[in-house]
This record gives sequence, structure tokens and C-alpha cells, in this order.
Amino acid sequence: MTIEERLAAARVRIERIDPDELALADDVLVIDLRCREEREATGVIPGSISVLRSHLEWRCDPSSPWSDPRVARPDERTVLVCADGFSSSLAAESLLDLGFTRPGDLVGGMNAWVAAGRPTQAASEQPVTPYPPRP
Repeated sequence: MTIEERLAAARVRIERIDPDELALADDVLVIDLRCREEREATGVIPGSISVLRSHLEWRCDPSSPWSDPRVARPDERTVLVCADGFSSSLAAESLLDLGFTRPGDLVGGMNAWVAAGRPTQAASEQPVTPYPPRP
């Protein structure tokens, strides 16, 4: 399977939400997967929580010793955000496989959010999950 086929297969399984829909939603947990440098460059979605992509499954799995109760909420509608809406689709599918009932991603990612004129805040104002302790 090519990455394009893999991406298409993931997107069939998850909810995709555009910036206008997300801006109107008040019942959504928004997780920003981007690195610190990307968050600092473009800002973040107000109310979102930063979880690096490489930590996502460990932070979101309630049974993980490294889970974060702010994001380990499998029954909550969850929207993942990356820069352009590609890696977030694959990550949302991973949450689906972990038992999340309503995982999705932001169509076009943070760049689409900014292009739509939606509000941002400084990355320094965003809650960040700390690095996991070593077992």
C-alpha cells in the first residue's frame, strides 16, 4: 500500500472537520501534534493542548502509565491538528484503533486555520504535556 492509499484509507475511518466547523464547535478536544518551533511560528488554536506526535498514543491511552487525563478521553470528540492535515489523519486513525470513538482531524491543518482567519494565541499560552518519565 502506498502512503497515498494509506492516507485515503485512514480518512474514510475518521471524522474530518474544516476550520469553520471547528470554530463553531464547543464540545471538542483539540490536540496539536506540531513541534514547538511550528507552534511558535504560527501560534496555536485557543484551548488546544499540545501533545507531540511521537507521544500521542502513550498520552491518550488511559491504560498507559504515561497517559495524560486531559487527553486520555476516548469517548470525547477529538480533533488532531498538524501543519497541513496529513499526519493528523494517520494519527486520528491510530486513536480509533486505541478505542477512541470520535477521533478526527482538521482539514488543511493549522495552515488552513490561519488562512481562514481563525483566532490564534501564542504557543507559550498553550498547555503542553510534559515529556514522559523513563520507566
